[in-house]
Amino acid sequence: MLVKPTKLTPGDKVATVSPSSGLAGEPELRWRYEQGVERLRDVFGLEVVAMPNSLKGMDYLYDHPEARAEDLMNAFRDTSIKGIIANIGGSESIRLLPYIDFDVIQENPKIFMGYSDVTISHLFCHKAGLSSFYGPAIMTDFAENVDMLPYTVQMVKRSLFSSEAIGQIPPASEWTSERLEWDIQNKHTRRTMQPNQGYDVLQGSGAVQGRLIGGCMGVLEFAKGTAIWPDEKYWQDSILFFETSEEKPPPESIKRWLRNYAAQGILHKTSGIIFGKPQDETYYGDYKEAIRTVMTEYQLEDLPILYNLNVGHTEPKMILPYGAMAEVDCDNGSFSILESGVE
Repeated sequence: MLVKPTKLTPGDKVATVSPSSGLAGEPELRWRYEQGVERLRDVFGLEVVAMPNSLKGMDYLYDHPEARAEDLMNAFRDTSIKGIIANIGGSESIRLLPYIDFDVIQENPKIFMGYSDVTISHLFCHKAGLSSFYGPAIMTDFAENVDMLPYTVQMVKRSLFSSEAIGQIPPASEWTSERLEWDIQNKHTRRTMQPNQGYDVLQGSGAVQGRLIGGCMGVLEFAKGTAIWPDEKYWQDSILFFETSEEKPPPESIKRWLRNYAAQGILHKTSGIIFGKPQDETYYGDYKEAIRTVMTEYQLEDLPILYNLNVGHTEPKMILPYGAMAEVDCDNGSFSILESGVE
């Protein structure tokens, strides 16, 4: 069992960190970071502090993974800080591993949230026994042009500000992955929304329950075989969640990655799987075919799998607390988180 952090309340202080890319510190993108910070203040009533190294820019943070780790450790150590939110993802935060003190995280449990390459930081928390939150980042969801998407706002409130069970999470009615340049000229331009077709039951029947574990598939590859790869017990009776990045990996990569999970025995231990919407819905049908192919190869055609959830590299997005008990209901095509994410 992972430790649940304490819920947020208006007036709490949260820290912003850059464990992956230093994009938030680039001068021409500072407006985008500030826009995300404004939403934390105006929509959620939070006080925001940027950790000292987090806005030093891409080159500095790439050259100094120890500085990124220092921010993360100090944000956990600081008892005045109640939550930590990543600015954005990246590609190489696995380089922080030598500088992480897992005892610091374990002794100072608090909310930590982000997605994409921040999967690695989630595995730091997981290794330390803390439930963290796979969800929105400052420069993407919080800084959405004009205003935040209502679905995301509700997910933040239900997941981080309430100690009641999160409950059933319906699919978003609309979605977008439109690439609109982060140019201040576009500050007041909304991205185009598309109608969402809802959850897609790939296979399986009935309802299954398990504890959430997963992340961005390409990033999880960095962690395999390292000290932060979860112990076998965490895969047993789990609900796996997987999503893919803006790199839009080819379907053949999905097959290869899933075969590895099968070879490790993980697919045979899990109770069910949920897959996020592919960005731009690129490879939407091809990914489904790739997933089914591997399930057939390993005689797992009855494993419940739900597809096209609003997770990760799509907006708006739900929030998934690591270790929380969740339910995949194939008969009703629904997904629920059966407990609170916070205490």
